[in-house]
Amino acid sequence: MGAVQAQDPAAARWAIGLRLRGGVKAGVPAIERALADGTVIRTHVMRWTWQLVAPADLGWMLPLVTARLMARAARRHRELGLDAASFRRSLAALARALAGGAHRTRAELGAALRRAGVSPEGARLSHLLGHAELHGLICSGAPRGKQATYALVDERAPRGAPRTRPEALAALARRYFESRGPATAADFAWWSSLAPAEARAGLEAVAGELAAQTVGGAVYWCAAHVARLSDAALAAAYLLPAFDEYLVAYRARDAVLAPEDVRRLNAGGGLLAPAIVLGGRVVGTWRRSLERRGAVTIALAPFAPADRRAREAIAEAAERYAAFLALEPRLVWPR
Repeated sequence: MGAVQAQDPAAARWAIGLRLRGGVKAGVPAIERALADGTVIRTHVMRWTWQLVAPADLGWMLPLVTARLMARAARRHRELGLDAASFRRSLAALARALAGGAHRTRAELGAALRRAGVSPEGARLSHLLGHAELHGLICSGAPRGKQATYALVDERAPRGAPRTRPEALAALARRYFESRGPATAADFAWWSSLAPAEARAGLEAVAGELAAQTVGGAVYWCAAHVARLSDAALAAAYLLPAFDEYLVAYRARDAVLAPEDVRRLNAGGGLLAPAIVLGGRVVGTWRRSLERRGAVTIALAPFAPADRRAREAIAEAAERYAAFLALEPRLVWPR
């Protein structure tokens, strides 16, 4: 998939679990081990949002998006008093703090910046750390208890073979359309944060490897060979996590989400609630709570009353989620 949205850590783990063969059986511990040992990296990439990426991909992905994201953030950086000198000092201070394989928490890196004469107060710290991530200096380290840490990219994700920009654009386009197609060039530009012209160039480079179909005047691209799903698979239900790629990866979502239901899923501020998907369509939202030991309570909020078959399919999806957490499911339907 290239990258998976990850601003909500629990949601990101379930997003991976849903997509792994045997993922529910592997459960949370397997994914947490991958994050701890650096098999998977959590850092800022597309759209300056948290993403999970493979270490081998980080070195060629970041140069595609960094300059454009920095330009978008320039006004905010001026408001925060962050100039080129501030960023230079911050990069040097972060490199010193993480040298020798150290893994530091956000608070510890804030203290290191303060000692170097760079104020981390307010929103400045988030931008200083994000700048360092997007410039390939730092990324996620091994968790320390329940606290996230940062480490040096050179120690967690050593650079692979270099790629030219056209090669990297083609690689990113291939990953996107093979994992998220059918999708349009505009969808790819939105997800990747590339300029539209570069998104089109990446698509054109791999168009011969993809299949295309025109619907409603728009051209949709996907993998050339896609396994045909059974009727049972097409009718299945899923409990998707917040910010899932099934929704967040597209500029337009009306193929799977009715316009009258958009506000129920996206109340504003960039939030995308956990979604109930049935037969490929978003039919409601859900939320979890862990108040009872050994159980997960799953509160379901379908947009319309569910018939018996729909309720059974959604209950099966809830059981898969509970199995992923190694907990017993407790479903709560609306009255």
